[in-house]
Amino acid sequence: MRTLLLLIMVAGTQVLGAQQEQARFRAVAAAFQAAYNEGAYGKIFERFDSLMQAGLPLERTEELFGKQVRATAGQLRSLEFSRLQGPAHVYKATFDGAVLDLILSLDVRDRINGLYLRPHTPDSSDKAPVLERNTTPMALPFRGEWFVFWGGEDELTNYHMGNVNQQYAYDILKVANGSSHNGDPTRNENYYAFGQEILAPCDAEVVLAIDGVPDNIPGETNPIHMTGNTLVLKTPAGEFILMAHLKEGSLKVRKGQAVRRGEVLAQCGNSGNSTEAHLHLQLQNTRDFHKATGARLLFDRIRVNGQQKSDFMPVKEDFIANFEEK
Repeated sequence: MRTLLLLIMVAGTQVLGAQQEQARFRAVAAAFQAAYNEGAYGKIFERFDSLMQAGLPLERTEELFGKQVRATAGQLRSLEFSRLQGPAHVYKATFDGAVLDLILSLDVRDRINGLYLRPHTPDSSDKAPVLERNTTPMALPFRGEWFVFWGGEDELTNYHMGNVNQQYAYDILKVANGSSHNGDPTRNENYYAFGQEILAPCDAEVVLAIDGVPDNIPGETNPIHMTGNTLVLKTPAGEFILMAHLKEGSLKVRKGQAVRRGEVLAQCGNSGNSTEAHLHLQLQNTRDFHKATGARLLFDRIRVNGQQKSDFMPVKEDFIANFEEK
């Protein structure tokens, strides 16, 4: 699950001083939030300076906010000033389905000359205690044999290691005859992992359930809603397990529900920042993916390349299955 940025336009002419919000930025940010939530994207366009308007015409502004941002992130519930970044103010933007950083730059006439949306980077005060690994025994959250596309403790085997909130994460899919699909590669249904049942790896409570994010056409991505349709489980030991890119409409559980190990939770999909059907699986120290620090996720009793392993962390190119399965 690669971190992609939505770049609208960035420009800057001012130098800001103390790390506190300026009233004029507060007013423009509030006006932006109101216009966005009303669907009045023309009002946002009217606040652009001439260079922004030339680079992002009205039709493109309406498409960007209406078809990309709103369709995947939903309503903008709050804008909370976070910090300064050069000439710009950084706000934590909490949407219905995503938490993003909104970077706002203004010219001397309070016209918007820079606007940038990216996945939220938490402050140190937001961070929960770091986990080293799971203490709860875990099963693999699927049936049959799957293939570890990314997994391990270095960036050569696991590109997730470059992002603290995803470090040690797995991307897991199904393959046959050296391929993850059979037939037209632009159809999700032709991918072996697509629609496969995703199971609870342990007894836990559902603390986050996101559904309604469309599955991508293979090869395309959704950079706004990074995890797509998502489940986060909390173990009795206070560990958080995130399962991402699930199939739209497939979730069978809701927030607050207790689940048992092996219970069917959803189906594997291709939603969010995903190019093909796979399961993004990770252990983290808090419910919020954007604030999390990833941790090592080891499995209790599994088969790895046909061999039994206990308390094991698989790596890239391993074929894995639960040991009880033959």
